[in-house]
Amino acid sequence: MPLLLLVAGSAAIAAAARRTPVPAPLLLVAAGLAVSYMPGVPDYTLDPHVVLPLILPPLLHTAATDSSYLDLRAQLRPVAMLSVGYVLFATFVVGWAVYVIVPDMPLTAALVFGAVVAPPDAVAATAVARRVGLPSRITTILQGESLLNDATAITAYRVALAAAVGEGATWAGGIGEFLLAAIGGVVVGLVLMAPIHWLRTHVKEALLQNTLSLLIPFVAYAVAEQLHASGVLAVVVVALYLGHRAWEVDFATRLQEEAVWKMVAFVLESAVFALIGLQLPVVLRGLGEYEGVEAAWYAVAVFLVVVAARFVWVYPATFLPRLMSARIREREGQLTWKGPFVIAWAGMRGVVSLAIAFSIPLTLHDGEPFPQRNLILFLTFTTVIGTLVVQGLTLPPLIRLLRFPGRDTQAETLAEANAQAQASRAAERRLDELLADERNALPAPLADRLRTVLERRRNAVWERLGQANPVTGESVDDTYRRLSREMISAEREVFVRLRDGRYIDDEMLRTLLRRLDLEEAAAFREAT
Repeated sequence: MPLLLLVAGSAAIAAAARRTPVPAPLLLVAAGLAVSYMPGVPDYTLDPHVVLPLILPPLLHTAATDSSYLDLRAQLRPVAMLSVGYVLFATFVVGWAVYVIVPDMPLTAALVFGAVVAPPDAVAATAVARRVGLPSRITTILQGESLLNDATAITAYRVALAAAVGEGATWAGGIGEFLLAAIGGVVVGLVLMAPIHWLRTHVKEALLQNTLSLLIPFVAYAVAEQLHASGVLAVVVVALYLGHRAWEVDFATRLQEEAVWKMVAFVLESAVFALIGLQLPVVLRGLGEYEGVEAAWYAVAVFLVVVAARFVWVYPATFLPRLMSARIREREGQLTWKGPFVIAWAGMRGVVSLAIAFSIPLTLHDGEPFPQRNLILFLTFTTVIGTLVVQGLTLPPLIRLLRFPGRDTQAETLAEANAQAQASRAAERRLDELLADERNALPAPLADRLRTVLERRRNAVWERLGQANPVTGESVDDTYRRLSREMISAEREVFVRLRDGRYIDDEMLRTLLRRLDLEEAAAFREAT
């Protein structure tokens, strides 16, 4: 029952957030904080054995399949500088700062904390980026960073934790483990991606296809982790490949898969942000000997260090390579201070940091308690909440204040129209070839219908460039779609009336309605 209440409540709040200017992640966190102290609400403790293998893989999978492999490859340098370089930099800088700020905090334990809060979260970054409408290059960089940085952070955490608990970790061993995890995760993804794609293209039943699709991220993650490689990288590599080759899967699978993964992502993202807020009582109960003012000072200091460290890394990492390489300047074009500022400010932390923090063991190898474990949990929680609230709330107005150039919808529509025109010409040539073969003979009305549908697709995009109706303000294409949907609605009412009158049965009704649904879906997709 608590799980059902969590899912239902978070989904309802996320749906309500769409009617407010507040991003859904922030509203969910605030609701979680408020609900956590209501009478009768059970404790929702983040279990890393659930979050990392069961929640993180599907969220990474859906984010990666929605990303562009080509765009990520074009932005590989800045993505690598953030997902690897920044995470390691933040681990050491934040860890050292906590070592200096908190009395009696061992450096190894401080580095564990640094690794915990180093990665901006994939869920937080993509959720906020979608809402604020960032320029495409910045969105690609943030998405690429959030897809890959968890692998760096988890590996850095394991190395720091081995040193903290007394496993005798060395710098050489840590570097070796990092390379094994990174290279191993990529190799596992490369090995799995082709067989999985082959299976997807040879399984013809859409329901089986979607069942396979839901299993893919868990399989990739589990196989990589079993081999002591990075499950995160394995999931991302497989998902990027499948997303890049999605056109090879049949249309029924794509339609169902899109709906299924949208639902999965919506439910998981909503529950994850609500869970962050619900952790407050659990974290405060374990704070122990630290008093309110002292703990608050540590929280503010760490938050400021985390925010400042990202700025300290982002600007040199952005401009120094450009100063030293003409090739980079030529490839990446003109760049102002605004883009790096937004990237630096968009470093929200999320559920992955909390899940890693809760996985810190209670004791060291010698049986002594892990030093300041409760304080580490508290500082992780406050850092996550602080970045989500402060940076998440201010990011949309910041982007508006900086006045980034908006998308050139006219140029995009023109490019779409040109692409559709080329495709239509190819389809028309193929249709002529087919109709010339007597085995493909069709009555003239049906052949004309094929040509009409093709012409309709070709003209639809060009009509969006045309003038609006002076009375309604609609384009010709908008009016066509509206009338088409009104006609479909009238047909649907007749089918239902015939079913109610027992002229057709429910099975036939479902068949007829599905045909209308596909036509309406096609009309809607042309509009988006």
